[in-house]
Amino acid sequence: MTSLAELLAPHLHGSGGVLALRRDLHAHPERSRAEHRTTALLADRMAAAGLRVQRLPGTGLVADVGDGEPRIGLRADLDALPLQETTGLPYASTVPGMAHACGHDIHTACVAGAGLVLADLHRAGGLPRAVRLIFQPAEEVMPGGAIDVVAAGAVDGLSAVYGLHCDPSLEVGRVGLKAGPITSASDNVRVHLRGTGGHTSRPHLAGDLVFALGQVVTQLPAVLTRRVDPRSGLNLTWGAVRAGEAPNAVPSEGWVAGTLRCMESDAWLHAGEIVEDVVADLVRPYAVQAEVTLVRGVPPVDNDPGATAVLDAAARAELGPAGVEMTRQSMGGEDFAWYLQKLPGAMARLGTRTPGGPTYDLHRGDYAPDEGCIEVGARLLVATAVAPGAALDGPPWGPDPRSATAR
Repeated sequence: MTSLAELLAPHLHGSGGVLALRRDLHAHPERSRAEHRTTALLADRMAAAGLRVQRLPGTGLVADVGDGEPRIGLRADLDALPLQETTGLPYASTVPGMAHACGHDIHTACVAGAGLVLADLHRAGGLPRAVRLIFQPAEEVMPGGAIDVVAAGAVDGLSAVYGLHCDPSLEVGRVGLKAGPITSASDNVRVHLRGTGGHTSRPHLAGDLVFALGQVVTQLPAVLTRRVDPRSGLNLTWGAVRAGEAPNAVPSEGWVAGTLRCMESDAWLHAGEIVEDVVADLVRPYAVQAEVTLVRGVPPVDNDPGATAVLDAAARAELGPAGVEMTRQSMGGEDFAWYLQKLPGAMARLGTRTPGGPTYDLHRGDYAPDEGCIEVGARLLVATAVAPGAALDGPPWGPDPRSATAR
């Protein structure tokens, strides 16, 4: 029987291979909801392979292969981050201040590679169900592009959806799985303070805005831990703060921004109200006004147990038992969660670290995943797509439909 590695091999290398595609995407990163070049490149590549391509409103696309029901979805995301790349790679970003520092180019290459193999299986009569590739824009912003994809009807008619996310703590050849919540809820929080401003020699006349901002920075995260069940894993961490320029002038405005993360959905739904109440109490003594802006981000990615079992069986079949690791819930957020509010599915963590090599964390300018993970991810997605239980309409594993294409 032909292995998935053998089926994928012709699509990996060369000028038209998915490794070259990934390097092209990496060198030309695009910001959220502006992935026009990326969308066009993928649309052309998928159409040339015989997939039925439909562009989404704005940016992004879906590509269908196979016929009949039930269909499953394989999802990738397209956008980059506003970071300066520092890897020094030959195919490093050519766009100043933009980089694929979260591995979305890897996700895209894995799904594209899987789509090419699935198209081959379909032509050979060995594809058991229709599969939709979802190339989603704007994962890195709130609200994310998954909401737009769902609103466009791109997941209507799907029975299940699967995805991958790069994990630099895992070595290439390994995947991390967990049934239930695997990521956390995440919101953006911004607190803007305004006052009259004045001279630092008379803070009692100006309203000491910087001091008040300092109370928000230090006290708000602490108070939240006493207002919310600690088992929910609520965490508020600031990423930016700004107030004033001169050392002898009390500024008239300033702000602080960060992310509010929560491991439990119910606590997440009510945390925003608590933030507003606490901020008002914290700044009241300092004669300043506070405006709290909370942008609802994503709920936790809550992996369906049946879908997780499908991924587990596929990973063990392709990578061996040692290639699967039971992982823990992360504090990171992922808008794949919105798909799972509409239909069952699961996300796996894809190891991207060179065995024995250093760990380059996500959202860093020096993040350099080992490209060997692309073959692993593509094989896992194909194995998942052809599994008898992938549509969650049967057992998670059974006779391998690839036997129809054995040579």
